[in-house]
Amino acid sequence: MSYHHLSFGKDSGIGRIVLSRPESMNALSPALLLELKAALDEAGQDNEIAVLVLTGAGRAFSAGADLVFLGGRKLVNGRVGSVFDEPANNVIAAIQKIPKAVIAMVNGHCYAGALEIVLACDLIIASEDALFGDTHVRWGLRPSWGMSQRLPRTVGYGKAKELSFTADIITARQAESIGLVNLAVPAAKLDEVVKEFAQKIMSNSLDAVAAYKHLYNQTMRGTLIEGLKLEAESEFSIRDTGHRVSGFRMRK
Repeated sequence: MSYHHLSFGKDSGIGRIVLSRPESMNALSPALLLELKAALDEAGQDNEIAVLVLTGAGRAFSAGADLVFLGGRKLVNGRVGSVFDEPANNVIAAIQKIPKAVIAMVNGHCYAGALEIVLACDLIIASEDALFGDTHVRWGLRPSWGMSQRLPRTVGYGKAKELSFTADIITARQAESIGLVNLAVPAAKLDEVVKEFAQKIMSNSLDAVAAYKHLYNQTMRGTLIEGLKLEAESEFSIRDTGHRVSGFRMRK
């Protein structure tokens, strides 16, 4: 498939989707979201891709939902409407459904709806230059892509309310300190560090990684008791256990 609002490629087992609407800081239009879902599906079905990286071109990961587009529409009760909600939630579902680790490589500005997408990824690695914010309330908008559920599970309810109620913009280092991102690194090293993370993941059993991803995502949706039952009763096709265990040698 050809893409107009993003690029998609792969190298040495690592797939890469790059949001590319530089004129609008990669703002999320319905058209971009539809392409992103298609690229995620393509990556999920590509057996040569073991780990997927999602990032943005230029100085932003994404500024969030396209406010210019929204400004020309009738908005009711702070909702962005189904023209955004349906494709955006399909994107988030696709990220979580892919049986591969998805790393959000946040290279710059990441606000509101873009942060909701990033929170659905498995790992978040950011440039020290990156900025994060839940800016919904600044524009009189309410979340509808999962912010109210994923943000407090990630940083705690008190910190989530602080970020959402104030619409404050925080640095990548601040985001790292509250657990919003896994790691903040110098901009010049971002690509290198993300590649190293991807390679670490690929050195392990990818079937087991997929099993863990499924269990973690399901746990987010239920109680501890339900999660423990799910873990105990789930069956997965992990094809390389015997090979890996048989190669074990006790370290001296």
